[in-house]
Amino acid sequence: MSNYSQLKDLVLSLESDFEKFYDKQNSAAGTRVRKGMQELKNLAQTIRTEVQNTKNSAGDAAGAGAAKAAPAKKAAAPAAKKAAPAKKK
Repeated sequence: MSNYSQLKDLVLSLESDFEKFYDKQNSAAGTRVRKGMQELKNLAQTIRTEVQNTKNSAGDAAGAGAAKAAPAKKAAAPAAKKAAPAKKK
């Protein structure tokens, strides 16, 4: 749960900068908000990767005999091309 705590702390730490930027039009606070949002994005990606790895390792531990998820649907066939218009004489 360490990542979750970091996520909450980061969001709470940005609150005052959001208020300063949006309510008081402080551009320096906007820079801090943008920096914090980039950190939030990176932390979110780390958490997503961790969750996916945990799910995959749990699936591997269940064994190969377990039913796999249905394969993804294939993309729809592209629409037929329209015939070129006839040339005028």
